[in-house]
Amino acid sequence: MDYSASRKRAQAAEDSLDLSEPVSLSSIQAHLEAMNGRRIIIKPIQGTPTDKVCGLWFGLDETDLILHAKAASEVHRQQIILHEFAHMILRHEQEDLPHDYAKTFFPDLAPERVVSALKRTDFFDELEVTAELLADRLASRIRRSKQRPDMQPGNFGAVFG
Repeated sequence: MDYSASRKRAQAAEDSLDLSEPVSLSSIQAHLEAMNGRRIIIKPIQGTPTDKVCGLWFGLDETDLILHAKAASEVHRQQIILHEFAHMILRHEQEDLPHDYAKTFFPDLAPERVVSALKRTDFFDELEVTAELLADRLASRIRRSKQRPDMQPGNFGAVFG
């Protein structure tokens, strides 16, 4: 695997986003929703059929759904979500999802509404490495935004409007 090429792809993808400061998880989500014309819902996974799943990106008929495993900290939760956002940004292809797999996560949802999914299970293929590198870059942007003294704190707008 060519890590240098993955790093370059991650940097180019971040640069192409043209994110406005301050950058936060919610501002990245809003940016992606506007860019893709689809609402993104983020929820914790209540139980998985395998312990290898950290995050899942499901393409529903009109919505993108990101499920994340229980995280040890808010930073870890954010990283899982940023990784799934990175797959969206990098335009990684989702797989068609068998109805049996969809029923595991959505027992009350009509299986035809769950169209496709991208699962994060293997950290060593090029798509996963590039997505993780982009997630790291986005996390760094969030941290830098919170540390800038000339800007409002990251959650100022949410608290005070």
